[in-house]
Amino acid sequence: MQPPPRASCVTMPLDLALIRAAHDRIRPHIHRTPVLTSERLDEACGGRLFFKCENFQKVGAFKARGAANAVFSLDDTTAQRGVATHSSGNHAAALARAARLRGITAHIVMPSNSSKAKVRAVEGYGGRLTFCEPTQAARESTCARIIAETGATLVHPFENEAVMAGQGTAAIELIEDARDLDLLLCPVGGGGLLAGTAIAAKALRPGIRVIATEPAEAADTARSFAAGHIIPLTKTTTIADGLRTTIGAPNFAIVQQHVDAVVTVSEEAIIAAMRLIWETLKIVIEPSAAVPYAAILEQKIDIAGHRAGLILTGGNVDLDALPWVGKA
Repeated sequence: MQPPPRASCVTMPLDLALIRAAHDRIRPHIHRTPVLTSERLDEACGGRLFFKCENFQKVGAFKARGAANAVFSLDDTTAQRGVATHSSGNHAAALARAARLRGITAHIVMPSNSSKAKVRAVEGYGGRLTFCEPTQAARESTCARIIAETGATLVHPFENEAVMAGQGTAAIELIEDARDLDLLLCPVGGGGLLAGTAIAAKALRPGIRVIATEPAEAADTARSFAAGHIIPLTKTTTIADGLRTTIGAPNFAIVQQHVDAVVTVSEEAIIAAMRLIWETLKIVIEPSAAVPYAAILEQKIDIAGHRAGLILTGGNVDLDALPWVGKA
């Protein structure tokens, strides 16, 4: 069987020029999200924190950037056959939205344990949903079957240069708005955001340190980074549902070249960070978005005296299942 076609506007290694081109392409279809600060959170860590609020992005997550870039990069003939993906939620909703904007069909494969809020979002954007077992193998095989049946083009959630380029546009905006950052903290699951972020950040500010943050219960990137090769993630139930996937091979190659460190955080720290950001910044974020600040809470990163940017990746959370409800 031939591999499914993949959407990509990139024919050369990902670099700042390609990320800037993506920014120009998707500008009409995304928000330039705000950067928030908090004196209280600064005082607690001894540094200056700048929160890039992608929870205010279209579809409630940074994924709108990469999906829009991939969909609007397709030629008309390819686009009319539709697009397909497998995703636990945010990329699924983002692709469904981008496809609707272009007037084409989006076939979405979601694991059966996906957040109800994210399932509703995909349905709301008109995505054609198929559920599968919550394993990487099931996601990939189900998506491949649908592509074979429909001729749709695969827009992979992270192993896709057009997606990576789109995700990197968030870092461009953060660095332009916050200026003079010493550190940039980014959560990592499949690595699409981290890859685009690292390339953009290092090109714009060569001295910046890019730190990947990850749940200890889904620490495939940390283990892979230490070993020098990918160690696949086994099944995980981390609360950070957007990070329940093994880092992609092209993404890992970029991480090895451009990321300075990978740190892991506990489930307890993720919940504490999520709640503290809700209470302090007065905004809704999902568990995956709290992982960078969790690393600061657990003192995994030396922030004192530094200016640090944190990407709050999304705000799609099930309000009927908040992790602190019913807790003492």
